[in-house]
Amino acid sequence: MTAFLQFLSLRRRSIAVRLAVSAFLASSAILLIAAWILTTLYRENTERAFDSRLLVFANNLATDLVSPSDPESRSFSLGDPRFDLPLSGWYWQVGRPDAKPRDLRTSRSLVGVPLKPATSPDGKAGIGQIRQGYGVAQDERPLRIIERDVDLGEEGRYTVRVAGPADEIVNDVDRFRFSLYVTFGLLGLSLALTTLLQIRFGLVPLKKMRAALGAIRRGEADHISGTYPRDIAPVASEVNLLIETNREILERARTQVGNLAHALKTPLSIIVNEVGAADAPEDLAQKIREQAGVMRDQVNYYLDRARAAALAGTLGTSTEVEPALAGLVRTFGKIYRDKDIAYEVHVPPGLRFRGERQDFEEMVGNLVDNASKWAHGRVAIRAEAVSKDDYPHLVVSIEDDGPGLPPDARKAVLGRGKRLDESKPGSGLGLSIVADLAALYRGRFSLEEATLGGLRAVLEVPGDASAPAAAH
Repeated sequence: MTAFLQFLSLRRRSIAVRLAVSAFLASSAILLIAAWILTTLYRENTERAFDSRLLVFANNLATDLVSPSDPESRSFSLGDPRFDLPLSGWYWQVGRPDAKPRDLRTSRSLVGVPLKPATSPDGKAGIGQIRQGYGVAQDERPLRIIERDVDLGEEGRYTVRVAGPADEIVNDVDRFRFSLYVTFGLLGLSLALTTLLQIRFGLVPLKKMRAALGAIRRGEADHISGTYPRDIAPVASEVNLLIETNREILERARTQVGNLAHALKTPLSIIVNEVGAADAPEDLAQKIREQAGVMRDQVNYYLDRARAAALAGTLGTSTEVEPALAGLVRTFGKIYRDKDIAYEVHVPPGLRFRGERQDFEEMVGNLVDNASKWAHGRVAIRAEAVSKDDYPHLVVSIEDDGPGLPPDARKAVLGRGKRLDESKPGSGLGLSIVADLAALYRGRFSLEEATLGGLRAVLEVPGDASAPAAAH
């Protein structure tokens, strides 16, 4: 039972499982209650039919009892050989209520042992009334007993008692119960299969909508298309409206970012140009140009963050990983041709990044650039799809065979503008940009020790793949 409840808890998000389990429990309860009611009714009908048979014998005995003849010379005969077979389970007995055993008239099947009254009679005692119940024979065999009282006036009151084997009732009810359970079991199985088909058919529109949303997420469509039932058609309309609103917000954000970039970069360029034309001291001009360059880098950095923040939540945008990595490898292969670096790329086909291509190239490009700067001769790039919280993620790892970094220095290099070695060119913003962009996409970025001996950069961002993702 505990394992079943744990199963329900694990699959609590599934509508199909909820409907199937609730239908199973409701159908099982209804069928069990119906089986109990039908079995009880059949038992009562079987008992009444058996009592009717016993009552016929009792009435025949009562008829013989009231026939005008000498009480001692009366003969009782039912014409059924079962009452003559010793301990057959079929017995009759006639006598006064307070008569001694030797004064009772009994069937031969009783072999001289009196027939006891029912231990729990169903009726009340009374002249002419029929009483029935269960008792036990001398061989401990259960009996169904029926009896009635006959008043002969001056001769007094007599009790006629007839009994039959109760196991006939039990066996008949057991056979009925078995047949009923088999029938209800087949009926329950049919209901279960029918319910599963109904659930499967009823959830087709939801599966269709899920596929449409997946196509939007992968960038294959820009809205939910198709016809849906009246119950979920408003949901599709609201989602399309949300996508359109998101697209409008994105367009306004892009426009504002472009305006801000133009407003800031133009004055900076003018300042640099004016300093070069003015008769200012060379050290002052150099300082102004240097600080203007820093300001330009900072402006670009924060503008890129603003643009990425606007694009990170965009629906329907995805980038194919394999061609993007191939382009980066070709570019950095030309830049670092003097080092003759061997780039090893492992990317499964169909792997996609759920975001803008420019952001993907910005993140991975900075990592490949950094690895190429420090590598002695090898850079390994591996991309794979993993399943995390039932959602596809893209993991890209770039490692080199360079000197690497100690653990305490790996966290320090992620700081904005932080450079541990000034001998290599760069502004120190590359790894910081990677970390910020990964955070905007709700991913993560970390540095580890590489199997090649150098540094290993691991980037995890939302992804999508045509092939099933590996567990993670």
